Amino acid sequence: MTPLTRPFKIKTDFISLIFLQSEQVSRLVKIPGIIISSTAVRAKATKVCLQCRGCRAVISNIPLPPGLQGYALPRKCNTEQAGRVKCPVDPYFIIPDRCMCVDFQTLRLQEAPDAVPHGEMPRHMQLYCDRYLCDRVVPGNRVTVTGIYSIKKVAQTKAKGRDKGAGVGIRSAYLRVVGIEVDTEGAGRGASCSVSPQEEEELRALASSSSVYDSLARSLAPSIYGSDDLKKAIVCLLFGGSRKRLPDGLTRRGDINLLMLGDPGTAKSQLLKFVERCSPIGVYTSGKGSSAAGLTASVLRDPNTRGFVMEGGAMVLADGGVVCIDEFDKMREDDRVAIHEAMEQQTISIAKAGITTTLNSRCSVLAAANSVFGRWDDTKGEDNIDFMPTILSRFDMIFIIKDHHDQQRDMTLARHVMNVHMSAQTQTEGVEGEITLATLKKYVAYCRAKCGPRLSAAAAEKLKNRYVVMRSGAKEHERETDRRVSIPITVRQLEAVVRIAESLAKMKLQPIAGEEEVDEALRLFQVSTLDAALSGILLRCIGFTTQNKQLF
Repeated sequence: MTPLTRPFKIKTDFISLIFLQSEQVSRLVKIPGIIISSTAVRAKATKVCLQCRGCRAVISNIPLPPGLQGYALPRKCNTEQAGRVKCPVDPYFIIPDRCMCVDFQTLRLQEAPDAVPHGEMPRHMQLYCDRYLCDRVVPGNRVTVTGIYSIKKVAQTKAKGRDKGAGVGIRSAYLRVVGIEVDTEGAGRGASCSVSPQEEEELRALASSSSVYDSLARSLAPSIYGSDDLKKAIVCLLFGGSRKRLPDGLTRRGDINLLMLGDPGTAKSQLLKFVERCSPIGVYTSGKGSSAAGLTASVLRDPNTRGFVMEGGAMVLADGGVVCIDEFDKMREDDRVAIHEAMEQQTISIAKAGITTTLNSRCSVLAAANSVFGRWDDTKGEDNIDFMPTILSRFDMIFIIKDHHDQQRDMTLARHVMNVHMSAQTQTEGVEGEITLATLKKYVAYCRAKCGPRLSAAAAEKLKNRYVVMRSGAKEHERETDRRVSIPITVRQLEAVVRIAESLAKMKLQPIAGEEEVDEALRLFQVSTLDAALSGILLRCIGFTTQNKQLF
């Protein structure tokens, strides 16, 4: 038997897919990327046994080339003897029971979204894995693959009138994998965040600053005027809470979901684009051009093997980051229902074409939507939105963004916009107390990797009392209106405030979230979801009164 050796920490420089050329054929390369699809594990022969149909002669232990290279059977029997009947052309067939086989699997690797140049399509590479490398990864995993850059013959398609010699020398590239390093925690969560000692000291100094919370909020999309509370909430979304694994094996998500509802022209799409850039992993998509399969996962048929291949969608590729969904109200209702599991349980279950599996989608969702009537109409109340209560309850914070008509505010806003257009400097320069985009991105990844705060006993007691007040307010509203609310205050809203408080502690690298963080989390929850309820948008869903609001 052939001895198997597992490569351990091969010292090979990283190379991007864009730099793989013909000079690297048959050389060892190391490529980072993300797995987007995988096939089922199949068997591949390493040694075959042939038998002639004519003389019944047997040829044993014929070695086959490794990888995806094919093998051509001999067209003439080499055991013919004088006086016997001549063997026919192409006489050999394979005896399956006497072949030696190994497991193999083909994967599809895509460039990481943050490594793709702006305006270009991400490049792909087919991977060949065998033996112990099978079933090591699933779609959505961030990996570093070490392998031999190889080529294989292109499958010829039968076309009438085509020259038989066309495409003889053309070969397609693939990677014969010898080692896979998997980032099991997701980028921005685990050891994939590497900083130098000097950078770590600078990040620690930033975390110890008393104004780090306000500085981060000012650094978020500085070209957009106002929306201070919304920016603070998005900062909390970037850092996220702490993911918890319970003793029974279940998990509680730590990622924060946020929905922006409002008038056109209030910079919602610009905020989405900026979050995509500053998040360790950011995927931007539009609701109108997104389907349920494109957001979650799909099962496709491989055009070469005709077998079924599982391919991950946007929420699988954004595992460990943020999914930004613009025009959320333009999505079909069936497509919105498909992401329910991904938003709360942070998994995507697939049971199609004989493939039954569960993929991870540990990501935050930042969505933007418009009113049903185009602009917000305060007289219409909850008729402004057309979302099911099941999807609204999965958002930790719901912000209503209105385009108020105020002369002084309009003058300040116009002056800010003119300064942005007239300034020769970049948008992120010249703002006092601001953090650069590169530092912000690195700081978010560092805090997510190094800190997992928990609530203190005093903060938990305070939050418990506020939760009782919220529940009693909802019950009182049900009794007064004699109708059951469609989105009652449940443990989901309580856990939302917990996640916000943990994110506030995480951005300061504090192991404990105290009463100060809980107070700020309750304030953000009040100016978002509770204010939406009081303004009539979710009045029948939440059931809060002015008296309940004063308790906060």
